[in-house]
Amino acid sequence: MSSHGIRDRVAIVGMGCTTFGEHWTRSADDLLIDAVGEAVTSAGITLDDIDAFWLGTQASGVSGLTLSRPLHLQYKPVTRLENMCATGSEALRNACYAVASGAYDVAMAVGVEKLKDSGMSGLSGTTMPGAGDDSRGEITAPANFSLLAPAYAAKYGLSEEELKDVITRIAWKNHVNGARNPRAQYRKEVPLERIRSAPIVAGMLGVFDCSGVSDGSAAAIVVRAEDAYKYTDRPIFVKALSFVAGPADGLLDPEYDFTTFPEVVASAQEAYRQAGVTDPRAEIALAEVHDCFTPTELVLMEDLGFSERGQAWKDVTSGAFDLDGSLPVNPDGGLKAFGHPIGASGLRMMFEAWLQLRGEAPPERTVRTLAEGRSLALTHNLGGGPGECVSFVSVVGNQLTD
Repeated sequence: MSSHGIRDRVAIVGMGCTTFGEHWTRSADDLLIDAVGEAVTSAGITLDDIDAFWLGTQASGVSGLTLSRPLHLQYKPVTRLENMCATGSEALRNACYAVASGAYDVAMAVGVEKLKDSGMSGLSGTTMPGAGDDSRGEITAPANFSLLAPAYAAKYGLSEEELKDVITRIAWKNHVNGARNPRAQYRKEVPLERIRSAPIVAGMLGVFDCSGVSDGSAAAIVVRAEDAYKYTDRPIFVKALSFVAGPADGLLDPEYDFTTFPEVVASAQEAYRQAGVTDPRAEIALAEVHDCFTPTELVLMEDLGFSERGQAWKDVTSGAFDLDGSLPVNPDGGLKAFGHPIGASGLRMMFEAWLQLRGEAPPERTVRTLAEGRSLALTHNLGGGPGECVSFVSVVGNQLTD
């Protein structure tokens, strides 16, 4: 890949994040105002100090006016963008590269989505552009991602009962973490047996194997690294930003076996190259990943290099990715506990990295790996489905590289 990266050239100095949930009485404007307000307060600046804005949303606005109107911005550049479920991460990536280029001193990335009163359902079919030859059939997201589970079980010799236990534990873990997070949509632990016996949605996926639908917003303020300490005494520095789009030919490729996302593998390898990470399982303190469905998280553990091929199910079962495990994954509860307001999810993931790396996560869900000397966090966000997706991986840290 040709990216030179921007390691340690930009820093995040302020962030904000609303609660995610069923905000029936609040508009997208209200959510944007809250997230942006928290971000600028945390950085000790005003909106006038921000040079440019990138707004990520899929369905809550069609231009920069979606942000400039509620914030009463005075003739500032506002770029609205969308990249499927990775939209929030794409807003952050654009803001970071704009600052790194020298075009702006201070930039903001914002993500928002208002889904609960839009009529959109998490079980609705999504139509993606195909090859124009009617080779693509209509399929719901749960049905699409459910294909990962039996494929993984067959390839690595698990019975469907054993695989069901593994994905059940993933859902259980993320609900345990979400129960400790006041910003999460679902804040209750759910017993393993209740998860396992929940009504089936698609394949072997039950209700608790699927992320919910929610409203939410999150925002980040980005400056050059050399300016970071003007705004905060605890900035987090961007080590890597990797975004790839695949050829979308997996569903037509007889070799594709539904046990990997090649786009995730490519974006992770590029992110590690940029950040200088050689052993992610040992060097990363925590990871926020795109657990839209429980088998997605299982497969991602191998694609991101956290587990060897065919071994992630054992690591899940052993508790390696639990809050007190050797590499905590989704310590905030993930999409499973937050739901997935599309434009906001990527920035919500970064907000958790912000809290943890700054020592601001509450004690009951502060990861122990930070106390052991690790200083890096990873976020992963994908859009699309098995065999055809875009993938984003970031690595951030609370220290500059020597």
